[in-house]
Amino acid sequence: MWFRNDKNSKVALSLAALLMLSACGGMGDKISNIGQPPKMTEIGNQGANSAYRPVQLPMPPQEAANPNANSLWQSSRQTFFKDQRANKVGDILTIMIDIDDEADMKNKTERTRTGSEKAGMPEFLGIPSTQLQKVLPDAVNPDSLIDVDSTSNSTGDGKIKRTEAIKMKLAAMITQVLPNGNFVIRGSQEVRVNFELRELTLNGVIRPEDILNNNSISYEKIAEARISYGGRGQVTDIQQPRYGQQFYDIVWPF
Repeated sequence: MWFRNDKNSKVALSLAALLMLSACGGMGDKISNIGQPPKMTEIGNQGANSAYRPVQLPMPPQEAANPNANSLWQSSRQTFFKDQRANKVGDILTIMIDIDDEADMKNKTERTRTGSEKAGMPEFLGIPSTQLQKVLPDAVNPDSLIDVDSTSNSTGDGKIKRTEAIKMKLAAMITQVLPNGNFVIRGSQEVRVNFELRELTLNGVIRPEDILNNNSISYEKIAEARISYGGRGQVTDIQQPRYGQQFYDIVWPF
């Protein structure tokens, strides 16, 4: 293969080398996994993950418990008999996700502006126009030295129409009990069908009072909710633009 030793060829080779270096990590993984289904995440201690960070939120002062040795009732219990609802780290509860959002917005703006300026100079420092014409070119009229017209027109039209629907159930685990008694929960679910892996993850903070007697809670009662639904696999890869096209869309200024 022969390349011309000029500036354009060097720039093209540099861009190609940069593109290959940026994509070599993910490309190498995909090449090594050719013919293999996507790997599922191993079950393990999430607290041992280097990316794990405990949730820290503003909390009210923690109230001191005053247990009574002669009473069958405990302040930490919500019912007299045994409560089957999740209440400590490691307990599992069911999250009911039923998202059906729809948005339809339209906005239109139009602006028009016209300006006109005209100025003359019949006399300059007491010099009449007849004397100025001897200095100025013949085509210049001192009575109309400046004549400016401007017109500006701007029109904008925008429309957004979106429909989202997600309905499913997900088991989540209590990963932290905050000082005010609220629970930090995290749940994940992976379903692999042939060579496509579907992932659902959820994180958030809930109140113990919002957990129903069947040990479930609806998604709209989750504070700081982070719900992600996506996938990995051959179908997802085909739907994504190639590395070269993504790089071109980022660096191309027009």
